Amino acid sequence: MTARLIEPSFWMQPLDDRMREIAVIRETGAFSEVPFHNEFTQQEESFYAVTRFDEVVAISKDAKNFSSAQGAISIVDLPPEALEFFGSFINMDNPRHQRQRAIVAKTFTPTDLAKVLDSVETISREVIDDFCERGEVDLVEALSQPFPLLVICDMMGIPRSEFHTVLNATNIILSGGDPEFIGDGDPMTAILGAGIELTALMDELSAERRKNPTDDLTSKLVHADVDGEMLAPEEVAPFFILLAVAGNDTTRTAISHGMNLLAQHPEQRAVWQNDVEGVTGTAVEEIVRYASPVTFMRRTVTTDLTMSGHDFVEGDKVVMIYGAANRDPRAFDSPEVFDVRRTPNAHLGFGGPGPHFCLGANLARRELAVVFRDLFARLPDIEVVGAAVPLDVAGLPLVGGIKRLPVRFTPTPRSGV
Repeated sequence: MTARLIEPSFWMQPLDDRMREIAVIRETGAFSEVPFHNEFTQQEESFYAVTRFDEVVAISKDAKNFSSAQGAISIVDLPPEALEFFGSFINMDNPRHQRQRAIVAKTFTPTDLAKVLDSVETISREVIDDFCERGEVDLVEALSQPFPLLVICDMMGIPRSEFHTVLNATNIILSGGDPEFIGDGDPMTAILGAGIELTALMDELSAERRKNPTDDLTSKLVHADVDGEMLAPEEVAPFFILLAVAGNDTTRTAISHGMNLLAQHPEQRAVWQNDVEGVTGTAVEEIVRYASPVTFMRRTVTTDLTMSGHDFVEGDKVVMIYGAANRDPRAFDSPEVFDVRRTPNAHLGFGGPGPHFCLGANLARRELAVVFRDLFARLPDIEVVGAAVPLDVAGLPLVGGIKRLPVRFTPTPRSGV
């Protein structure tokens, strides 16, 4: 049963179907061993799927015994050349993690973020303007895909002329191996190529901002000084890749899943749409809990230990399955019910508590709140008119993405903004 977690067909099922299978796995125990074939080493290996809420929380808090740096947060250990591009602080332990996160966090102050949050409103109107007169679109292509990435590119100071470069590269990195994005070649070669392309773009921009500071996030990052510590030139691009990939694709996936969930639960849509101001906060949290866009994060056990009756040995891989934890009946009442007014809702959709909790969680919440508010106001009869098409993944994906979602609505005029 546990081998299903790495089968492509499992992750291409509708969300609720795969969560029903995961529920069966969750009830067999807190940790379930999953065998897999490592394509890099050609060895047979295994990891332990963590499917219960309390254990995901405990592992997330315990960075000493559960490392993010040993082999990275992917299921397989990434080769050194991959970590060069994808080695931002998500793949680090303290003190390196603490140092980089502190420098980056200095640029995410309430004052700095206020300008970004204002731009979220402007970009939401802009993106909806681009398709509001058409009446029928693929929501992913028209809205879910461009909206959060435009926010990030504008925040970083990436020229609009480079938007499609960033979009194509991020699609490759988080494609899960989908041939539509990867092409016919070797997936790792394609991913590394995308990393190289984004790194070159960011290195050029960073060098320019060092010479000519502006008010964008890139400029703040290259000039940020925390107790004499600054980001080295080679540390800026990996952070941008983390932001452009994780910050973009998770919000993109949440928007798509959110619209699909509202189509499947029209009574919940009515509740939300009839009280947008009162319900948006809890509705956003419920979308993130129920859909859990980030599928997993891996940690590596650093010493022999016992947790919840299971004996781990140094080097064991543990893979936290956030969607499973977010539907654990030990932590949530009626977890299989999609309830836009759910409270409390201490979900793990932005990661577990601890040093690696998502730095951009508040930005993601703001993006989701704004975009659904604007959709309800401007395209109040928008409806899903076909099945959601999942990524054609090669195995357990980092993000459980939707690549197409057809919608229809009454055409409306552009806002003129």
